[in-house]
Amino acid sequence: MSCAGCATGTQNGSPAGCKSNGHCATGGCNKLNTYDWLRAMPVPVSQRFTIHEISFKNGVRKGFYINSKGLDVMTGDMVCVETDSGYDVGRISLSGELVKLQMKKRKVPLNGNFSPILRKASDADLERMMEGRSMEGAIMLKARTYARELNLNMKIGEVEFQGDKRKATFYYIADERVDFRELIKIYAREFRVKIEMRQIGARQEAGKIGGLGSCGRELCCSTWLTDFKSVSTHAARYQNLSINQSKLSGQCGRLKCCLNYELDTYMDALQDFPRHADYLRTEAGDARLIKTDIFKKLMVYEYKDGGKQYAMTLETVREILAMNANGQKPEHLDAMQYEEEPAPKEVEYATVIEHVSLRTLEKNDKKRKQKNRPQNQNRRDDRRPNTDRNQQDNRQQNQRRDNQNQRRDQNQNRDQQQNRDQNQNRDQQQNRDRNQQDNRQQNQRRDNSNQNRNRDSRRGPRPNNQNRPPKPEGPKDPNQQPPA
Repeated sequence: MSCAGCATGTQNGSPAGCKSNGHCATGGCNKLNTYDWLRAMPVPVSQRFTIHEISFKNGVRKGFYINSKGLDVMTGDMVCVETDSGYDVGRISLSGELVKLQMKKRKVPLNGNFSPILRKASDADLERMMEGRSMEGAIMLKARTYARELNLNMKIGEVEFQGDKRKATFYYIADERVDFRELIKIYAREFRVKIEMRQIGARQEAGKIGGLGSCGRELCCSTWLTDFKSVSTHAARYQNLSINQSKLSGQCGRLKCCLNYELDTYMDALQDFPRHADYLRTEAGDARLIKTDIFKKLMVYEYKDGGKQYAMTLETVREILAMNANGQKPEHLDAMQYEEEPAPKEVEYATVIEHVSLRTLEKNDKKRKQKNRPQNQNRRDDRRPNTDRNQQDNRQQNQRRDNQNQRRDQNQNRDQQQNRDQNQNRDQQQNRDRNQQDNRQQNQRRDNSNQNRNRDSRRGPRPNNQNRPPKPEGPKDPNQQPPA
């Protein structure tokens, strides 16, 4: 779901609006948004209302600040405002006379003490703010690790840096009181910023995280709902909803806030129903109330032995209660139950598209013309046009059949020719590859023979055995001495 700026306004193909380019990486572009209907009206600077509504972190939180320095700012400008420890950077979400209505709605007095707007945000201020936003995810994971090491029964839901990166607010959830003094010391030593711990509930955590509800829209707590009222199962019972925990619970694990939206309407409708009508006494036994239909204004009863259910109107129930108060009992609820009027029977239309064709319409038209003809014409003349038309239809059908057969034969011949061409190309490619492989083997053998020939030529001519001198003969007897 997107705001009007993302839905209609585009700049160079990217959606305009919250400057998130339609990606909604901050949890949604419809978070606590307001529309300034008077922003296009020119108002002199001297007559402008000096208090502005400023939103931080794309609508996660808002506040009212005064323009005491007379700066020329308007809706949509990024400004720096004064805080207890430095300054913060936010966007002006509402200005002018509409701020008075917003302050009246939130019960903020006009003569209260408001923090001033220091200046318009510069590029350096915006860059510092974006650096802090990029650090929030990693610091939140580290903060959860430190809290787990100290065995603290708490969960860090979100971390929010101030615009000047001097202060970080840690939002946590805990079922009971937590002593996090040692944790704050660790955070201050590790992160080098001023630490503020703020406890929130499960509904506030779901609003900060965001998401889609079972209705398909963004969560109410993350878009426009700021006042979280308690929701009980009585709201579901008054609206005749089954007590199913999985269906009645939201993403926060609590009962859905929307159960209270229509509760007042149901409470007003129940004022017309008789009270103390849980049981009706009859001669056949006591009937118990099992269902109340607010829209049809009916009350459904059932006997203790079960079986049939009896729908009674409010007037009938009041009459039976009056009889019971006087000590009287009706015989049975069967004769007094409400009978609904039968619904008007819907006209059923048969589908004749498959049965009606142009030829059928032509035949009907032809019969109608024949009825309008004089009776004294020859019957043979009446049948001749039909015979000629039938012959013409047969010739057209034969022609279409011949054309279809001819196209089918052409397609088969074309497919066969393509297959033959493919097989021929494959065979040629295989022959070409085989020839290339044979050539490579022949070249390899030729190269090997040339290398051997060159090696023999470098060694010189091989010596002949005939030119070698004879070896001296040694003594055959090992004890015989050789001649001197």
